[in-house]
Amino acid sequence: MGLVVDDDGWRIPDELWTQMQALIPPGKPHPLGCHNPRVGDRSAMDAILFVLRTGCQWEALNATGICSKSSAHRRFQEWTEAGVFRDLWHRGLLAYDALQGIEWEWQALDGAMTKAPLGGEKNRPQSHRSGQERHEAQPADRWGGRAPRRRRGGSQPARLPVGA
Repeated sequence: MGLVVDDDGWRIPDELWTQMQALIPPGKPHPLGCHNPRVGDRSAMDAILFVLRTGCQWEALNATGICSKSSAHRRFQEWTEAGVFRDLWHRGLLAYDALQGIEWEWQALDGAMTKAPLGGEKNRPQSHRSGQERHEAQPADRWGGRAPRRRRGGSQPARLPVGA
């Protein structure tokens, strides 16, 4: 039993679900037919919208009891590829335009014009500086395939001969 119950206010209302359901493609049965039945589309959509609204990780879905993380994420990928969310967004824009009105003639785009911190390396002339100067990682095999030299006067005391 999870933390989220049926009347929690997070579920999709029936009226909205009937509109969403028309956009969802039919599920494909498992090719072998021997696995557990698919999770219902409404439960999967509830779980996906829960993740989108709360910002929680997919892994956290298992504790909610709405739907398993693997089922919800798999369905999210299927529906994204099928264009379900793009169509929902488009219908939402049209519905909002009918209710409130959108000034389609005037739109703004927000963005940033900054230099990419690690971008453009491939377009620069090759430098003959060492990797250390270019902030590149050094190889783990720092001895170059040869055994390290032993230092004299190591930290272990010399052994005394037996019988001394």
